[in-house]
Amino acid sequence: MKIYRAHSYQEMSRKAANIISAQIIMNPKCVLGLATGSSPIGIYEQLVDWYNKDDLDFARVKTVNLDEYRGLDKDNPQSYNYFMHHHLFSKVNIKEKNIHIPDGMNEDAEDECKKYEELIDSLGGIDLQLLGLGPNGHIGFNEPSNCFTRKTHVVDLAEATIEANKRFFEDASMVPRQAYTMGIGTIMRAKKILMVVEGEKKAEILKRALTEEVTPEVPASILQLHPDFTLVADDAALSKLDW
Repeated sequence: MKIYRAHSYQEMSRKAANIISAQIIMNPKCVLGLATGSSPIGIYEQLVDWYNKDDLDFARVKTVNLDEYRGLDKDNPQSYNYFMHHHLFSKVNIKEKNIHIPDGMNEDAEDECKKYEELIDSLGGIDLQLLGLGPNGHIGFNEPSNCFTRKTHVVDLAEATIEANKRFFEDASMVPRQAYTMGIGTIMRAKKILMVVEGEKKAEILKRALTEEVTPEVPASILQLHPDFTLVADDAALSKLDW
């Protein structure tokens, strides 16, 4: 486990973007697992800036996203497909055929989950997976549970997750109650994992995830067992760790 401390959101974003850019430069055909939410926005802004300066080339990069709301069309402004195109894909030279996000409109959950797992396998797996940390310790949309889910699946979103995400909607009643998400097993098969965490509100759950027992009740705790896991976090998020 590698931990990098940042003194601001901007510094955290730049340090994380450095790790992703190094992956692209070392392997221009790499498969990136990408995340959404407020934490990665600064990372994507930095990557776009470097692309505009001709420091990065996305022409052969392939991407797979962690998750997507179930029931939202890809053109819905609150969908993760829309989010990724708005913050990254439309601003770099990535090929549309190389962008992969679960289809939130596929009503056949078993079919969609099976296809997404087969897709990831067909790409040779994920070279680097970017993660955020949910307020209850979830990664992707893998909520606290009594077991670790191995593969891509449909999940009922916890109230804490709905509450955290309602800021992106007009009100909480509009937040979808289900999502497609990579399973814990899918995430853990990534060759490298990079997690970014910011803010004092995440300090306690981050401490539990990194220093207490590995348990599906804190899904992110499984990352203690990954052979190449890197955390980039700000001072506030690290405030309860003696590291």
